[in-house]
Amino acid sequence: MASALLQVQDVSKSFGGLAAVRSVSLELQAGGISALIGPNGAGKTTLFALLSGFLRPDSGRIVLDGTDITGQAPHLNARRGLTRTFQIVQPFAAQTVRENIAVGAHLHCASRREALAAADAVAQRLGLAPQLDKPAGDLTVAGRKRLELARALATRPRLLLLDEVLAGLNPQEVGEMVPVVRAIAAEGVTVLMIEHVMQAVMNLAAHVWVLAQGELIATGTPGEVTRDVKVIEAYLGHGTARRLAEAT
Repeated sequence: MASALLQVQDVSKSFGGLAAVRSVSLELQAGGISALIGPNGAGKTTLFALLSGFLRPDSGRIVLDGTDITGQAPHLNARRGLTRTFQIVQPFAAQTVRENIAVGAHLHCASRREALAAADAVAQRLGLAPQLDKPAGDLTVAGRKRLELARALATRPRLLLLDEVLAGLNPQEVGEMVPVVRAIAAEGVTVLMIEHVMQAVMNLAAHVWVLAQGELIATGTPGEVTRDVKVIEAYLGHGTARRLAEAT
């Protein structure tokens, strides 16, 4: 098998006496969509911050395409092709959609004209072209989610970390966003997503890791992990799996 695009080797991070991530190891192969799931407070966003360089791990290594990037600054990781989105979307509200996307494009585009042209192309891919001249602050929640995704795509990622890109969307908006994420992966971008909308995870992800209390407790296909006793109890409480089995 080819070397993994991303290798996380025994990574840990604590804040004071709280162990947010505990000895997490995983390997992500290039291509397709994978997901990181788990209950609230499991450490998922902390792990994304470690992978992308916004936090430095207390121990362990993070390797991207054979290069150790442990603790490397986010803008350097972005140049290597690792980009993330954020759960709480904060665009430059007074700037236009085009200008917001161009911020990401400037990672590889030296001139403003080139960055703005790149922004137009990304907006077209994400269905934001009609909104290009609108102030970002005027977008709906769904529009802001697409804008966050567009800014990340403008950096030309090889590995895209999506932190709850579907959070706050209604069922129709979720249904409209799922093919957008699928199309990004089809274009060759490897996607690792944190997500609580389990129907979307089942539809999108080929492989899932489950985090609970900072530790990986299960890995496999979506169907496999949702049947795992440890996963059921992490979400629904101790003894739930036994009660469900008795009920059936």
